[in-house]
Amino acid sequence: MEKVKVMIVDDSRVSRAMLSNNLAKTNFEVVSMAKDAAEAVKLYEEYNPDLVTMDMNLPDADGIECSRRICAIDPAAKIVMISAMKDANLIEQGKAAGISAFLQKPVSTNDLIDTLMLLCQEKISRIAMLRESYAKPFAASLKQGILNLIHLQVETTVELYEKKYLEVNGIAIIIGLTGTPNGRAIVYMTDDTMMTFAEKMLGTKIDDEEEAHEAAEEASNIFIGHGVSSINGIFKDKEMRITPPGTFYGSGVKMTTQKLVTFKITAATEFGDICINVGFSEGD
Repeated sequence: MEKVKVMIVDDSRVSRAMLSNNLAKTNFEVVSMAKDAAEAVKLYEEYNPDLVTMDMNLPDADGIECSRRICAIDPAAKIVMISAMKDANLIEQGKAAGISAFLQKPVSTNDLIDTLMLLCQEKISRIAMLRESYAKPFAASLKQGILNLIHLQVETTVELYEKKYLEVNGIAIIIGLTGTPNGRAIVYMTDDTMMTFAEKMLGTKIDDEEEAHEAAEEASNIFIGHGVSSINGIFKDKEMRITPPGTFYGSGVKMTTQKLVTFKITAATEFGDICINVGFSEGD
């Protein structure tokens, strides 16, 4: 997915660093930072960012005047005012100058990202946002979890899953996702893959299938739990949580994916695929 370019305008080095750090693990790329209005106009022309975050207090002009100058260059500029003050008069003046949205300091990471997302909806669809910000952390946690548990380096893929049902042949561990967005994750694999994985995880031959089920459950908790922790590290205001797992096994087990935006994450191993089907509520 193409990165969305952001320019930060703020006279405070600390504020610039905080905003940049908040966007570091997202699909927004900070391409330039300006400390005053003159530099902001120059860098806007040079980098042509998709979005601008604008401080109100600048040493050579206020944020409204700076925004006016940028909009004179590009009437389609998308500017978010981030100021310690936020009142009706400021908003009215800002809108007249071409400012698109207003946030008050200290701004939360989640409010910042949500606002930027709304301003560039034509560039970032909801599906793309869910893939980048939510599905990919689960792919990373699956890859790292397999490495930690059985010392095997694998690659993972993420793809949109558009079928109405997920059919499982083997074991499926379902873990609910609460918070925003809510949904569920299903870790699944064939019986043969489960047995080999469990034996590698426990370092011993397994004859008891129930023991293999328990190993798969524990691994699934780790995969999904670490993914949720990674997401919470970025979106600090919308804490996700996981529910206790429910395990199903058999042949041709069908699970609905309707009313969810769903992604299939696959880790291809030498003894079979370990997959996560993660779905997010369409209403969030």
